[in-house]
Amino acid sequence: MKTGDGESNFIMVVDDDFDIVSLIKLSFQRRSFNVFGFTDPRLALEHFNLNAARYILVISDMRMPQMNGFEFIKKIKEIKPEIKVFLMTAFEINDIEFRRVLPCTKIDEFIQKPVSLEKLNTLVINHTMDGVVTKISVSKTSDEDAGGPVRTGSL
Repeated sequence: MKTGDGESNFIMVVDDDFDIVSLIKLSFQRRSFNVFGFTDPRLALEHFNLNAARYILVISDMRMPQMNGFEFIKKIKEIKPEIKVFLMTAFEINDIEFRRVLPCTKIDEFIQKPVSLEKLNTLVINHTMDGVVTKISVSKTSDEDAGGPVRTGSL
């Protein structure tokens, strides 16, 4: 997706569940985002390190076998502190525990699974298009606007 400065920007999706990565990636691509999906956070980190300047957002699952989401986001923020990050989990999000583990790491959105693709797309648009378009609400987003039907179930 092009932002106000005309540069192409990347979104990274990291989850150990291939199906979740695929669904999110397809949904974002239908809205013209440049999306890279990974099931291995170590490979994602390597890719991010090489392309950090092109990224505007990283969405990561919290619980992954190779590297947990806390550790992954901390490493991402060490490379590019201003990057926006969303942290997803199927478990209850304990803000106190998170602040203890990563006291200086800003998370832009905590996403509780299951989450609808519609809501996730709205969050992405709201965080990536600041100053370019007026923020939209979930109720005003439709699959038809994206050029066709998109699975709107929950992840």
